Amino acid sequence: MLVFATSDKGGTGRSVTCANLAYRRALAGDNVAYVDFDFGSPTAATVFAVGSAMSEATDNGVHSYLQGRVAESARLDVWSLSERNGLRSSLLGAGRLCLVPGDPGGGEFPADEAVTDRCAELLLALEEEFAVTIVDLSAGRSYAIDIALRTTARPAFREVVTRWLVFHRWTRQHVEATAALVQDERGILRSGAHRGHEPEELARRIRYVRAAVPVPGSVAWTGMRVEQTRWLEAFDAELTRRAGKLGLGRTATLGTVPLDPVLQWSEQLLTDEDVLMPPIANPETVQAFRDLADALKDDARWETL
Repeated sequence: MLVFATSDKGGTGRSVTCANLAYRRALAGDNVAYVDFDFGSPTAATVFAVGSAMSEATDNGVHSYLQGRVAESARLDVWSLSERNGLRSSLLGAGRLCLVPGDPGGGEFPADEAVTDRCAELLLALEEEFAVTIVDLSAGRSYAIDIALRTTARPAFREVVTRWLVFHRWTRQHVEATAALVQDERGILRSGAHRGHEPEELARRIRYVRAAVPVPGSVAWTGMRVEQTRWLEAFDAELTRRAGKLGLGRTATLGTVPLDPVLQWSEQLLTDEDVLMPPIANPETVQAFRDLADALKDDARWETL
């Protein structure tokens, strides 16, 4: 399975959520690859805490590979290289967790046939080796999205299970921008059709993830005045209606990640120990990651539209 993740804006929690999904799927026994395809800001090495190993792979990232500067991209084994001791414990029954890092300090570059050829070769190899490959794309209408659409439109990918996660924060601006990213003239659906995808089929492969959502009754609401609580409840209801009208409603949304101080201040993998010893993360957030990781492979959740 190939999972492409994108968002219209930065700061949606896309990368840290995808890293936690990869982590949870690996704990469930899947062999998982995470490809840091973000052209301008590849930060997965920090989330996975493999910064020291990454310093040795600076010139051997996926972007150098796509541009033909190196013969193959680096691969980092997270379990053995992570600097967090908690990521190397309780791994009985876990699958592999591999990071294919991006190139720090890179930038956008357009796709041509050679770039698309190399991308297809990389993704097909990962698809054969790993149960789940998560490809974290750049935010916005980027060359990264174009390369992904060009590549997966090729006949070799017709039998590959391909899914798209589009992330947004729970604000009016993010909801409207996300709908445009998928649906407008230069959005994913029409760009995909231009590259050879069937728009209806591509639409069935897209689900939305709401990130950093303040959940009523949660810790994030503690200390609010009654008037603030009532306003937030009313605004949440209005956002829900607005999202539904724009096609980002309940059936199109794969899951929600609550607002969590650990994710806000330290973008990292949340282990079970983080909610126990000491309890720095909220258990609702870890459960949200588990639910999303399960939904990612639940065919029924992708057949509801």
